[in-house]
Amino acid sequence: MPACSDMLAATLQKHEDASAPTLVFLHGLLGSQKDWQPVVDQLSCHYSCLTLDLPGHGESTDVDGVDFDTTCQLILQSINLHINGPIWLIGYSLGARLAMYLSSFHARLLPTAAFKVEALVVESGHTGLSPQDRPARWQHDDKWAKRFEQEPMGDVLQVWYEQPVFSSLNHEQKQSLVAVRGGNLGSKVASMLRATSLSKQPLLGEPLCESGIPVHFICGESDSKFSALASHSGFDFQIVPNAGHNIHAEQPKLFSQLVKQLIEAI
Repeated sequence: MPACSDMLAATLQKHEDASAPTLVFLHGLLGSQKDWQPVVDQLSCHYSCLTLDLPGHGESTDVDGVDFDTTCQLILQSINLHINGPIWLIGYSLGARLAMYLSSFHARLLPTAAFKVEALVVESGHTGLSPQDRPARWQHDDKWAKRFEQEPMGDVLQVWYEQPVFSSLNHEQKQSLVAVRGGNLGSKVASMLRATSLSKQPLLGEPLCESGIPVHFICGESDSKFSALASHSGFDFQIVPNAGHNIHAEQPKLFSQLVKQLIEAI
């Protein structure tokens, strides 16, 4: 479905079992709904799967995120257009933070939703910074946003994937990501990075608890930072072996099996 000013590009792959929840996938910064295809290939034989292009990404480049509320309202409206029934939200990195935010505040953002968030899977997601840590994070994100705006995308990505969070990737994997992500528009990436900066995200641990929605954190064995965050979150968490920050790309079969196990355990 093509994106317009108030609609995100989305792809729904339906499964015949209407009683099963629909899985909704939210990608990370610089990604697109296509990132989830190896996982969708595994899970679509059991569940309907909906993938979305976030604002400024993929086929949603004409859509602006603006801020957390606007971005999450766009996501909720897009889900509501396609689904009437229970869903499992599955988000990676930025997509995980958005999934946590809209799960916490969906009643305010879209009070008339036809679907119900049954559970949330957080892949390498951050629940939020303390107020004193937010100014430094804003400076960090705004610096990257300026680079995305001003420098060739390929040059910025070469440096982007040298950040510690991507240390589990080898040289070939990094170069593959640089090639795949090179088609992004720098101004759109910068806009989304500023709109949904971790510095602007509230602490989501307590609101998630109050939402009553089951939350499952998934982290890669080699991603020590996010594994530590998950272990201290108070929520259920799983560690995936031989994986770093982007588990669904590095270990799509294991990731898919884990999601299926979580659903079947409910």
